[in-house]
Amino acid sequence: MKNESQLNRIKSVLTFLSQKFPRCFVLQGKVRPLKIGIFQDLTERLQGDELTKTQLRSAVRFYTLGWRYLFSMKSGAKRIDLEGFSCETVEEQHEKHAQKQLSDANIRRQKRKNDAQMNKKSQAIVNRDQLG
Repeated sequence: MKNESQLNRIKSVLTFLSQKFPRCFVLQGKVRPLKIGIFQDLTERLQGDELTKTQLRSAVRFYTLGWRYLFSMKSGAKRIDLEGFSCETVEEQHEKHAQKQLSDANIRRQKRKNDAQMNKKSQAIVNRDQLG
């Protein structure tokens, strides 16, 4: 998991992208699948801006791994370019990949939740034993 300062930098890049390309990068509301190769388009359009390719790549990755984005990946849905115009469609294999990403994320979330509950129970037992 990223530390807080990395996460804040990514969020600030996403805010910048949402201001520069408001029909493409949506921070609230309905998200649409992005055109394949959008990263290359971004690097060309943002040439001369103070963002590095690493910052852009991290922000795009964060955006496309978000649950809203993954839910938008439905076979046949239209992908969009930087201006928000429809281009190619989402293929079935991309939808399946997104569903797997969501499933994996849910498994990790459930494991963290279970681990936290076990730690809490273990600590309660230790505390009880120390008192008794």
